Amino acid sequence: MTFLETPLNGAFVVDLEPKADERGFFVRVWCEEEFAAHGLDATIAQASLSYNRCRGTLRGLHYRVAPHAESKIVRCIRGAIYDVVVDLRPGSASYGQWFSVELTSDNRKSIYIPEGCAHGFQTLEDDTEVLYLMSKRYAPKAERGLRWDDRAIGITWPDVKTRIMSERDRNWPLLQRSTARHQ
Repeated sequence: MTFLETPLNGAFVVDLEPKADERGFFVRVWCEEEFAAHGLDATIAQASLSYNRCRGTLRGLHYRVAPHAESKIVRCIRGAIYDVVVDLRPGSASYGQWFSVELTSDNRKSIYIPEGCAHGFQTLEDDTEVLYLMSKRYAPKAERGLRWDDRAIGITWPDVKTRIMSERDRNWPLLQRSTARHQ
């Protein structure tokens, strides 16, 4: 695995190094020692799968507050997504900044998202599946979110004819109101 630093402190794109032969390839997608060697939380308490029927589905921006804040590893195992991470950690040099990466079943990349960052994605293809590995179990009362179109963050989402979102994701608060309430 290759760990590529992003502009957000502690967030990494993880690129795989397949070993190929006439049968295909074999590749390691997780190694506790390698993640820990990069100073990353190597705990996996839960894994989840998100199936998204239509191109243009937007999920997020989601995060959890302490003591249930979590780090995540996100991979697209079918289709393609435009994946976004927003740094919400007070005192972080990259606070309020965002980073995006295209994760596809073809490029097999993943993103490591540290605690204190919000996460969201928009599907680029129909029938897209996204796998999450999370450091903490789901805690609904700790769940928070930010508006996907918050001008203070300024995310440039891919243009789509129809954007599909839950009512909850459409109505998360703006960054300033959200972080003031949850610091």
